[in-house]
Amino acid sequence: QVQLVESGGGLVQAGGSLRLSCAASGSFFSIDRMAWYRQAPGKQRELVAAITSSGSTNYADSVKGRFTISRDNAKNTVALQMNSLKSEDTAVYYCNALLWDTLEYQWGDSWGQGTQVTVSS
Repeated sequence: QVQLVESGGGLVQAGGSLRLSCAASGSFFSIDRMAWYRQAPGKQRELVAAITSSGSTNYADSVKGRFTISRDNAKNTVALQMNSLKSEDTAVYYCNALLWDTLEYQWGDSWGQGTQVTVSS
């Protein structure tokens, strides 16, 4: 069983910062792409930021210049540093990883349970 556990969510005022972390554990051998998605009420889940195993990144236009994604391959973690937060950033943030599942012996798309980020204006 593979698990992704997010942490770091909470309530913050507009203009503030927050750092989300996600740790992967379980029966996997390696992790390829890692990403953060978010879903606001009444909206579809969207990609916020992604990072490949080699460190290549991409961001949603709405967060460019404000958010930074990073990963620690040795610790099997991915983080999202969020600065200059806006009320529009309020959403449930989900960690995502494409990893090799040693139990299923295949690549799998794993998701965390989500962590709430609320930005007050």
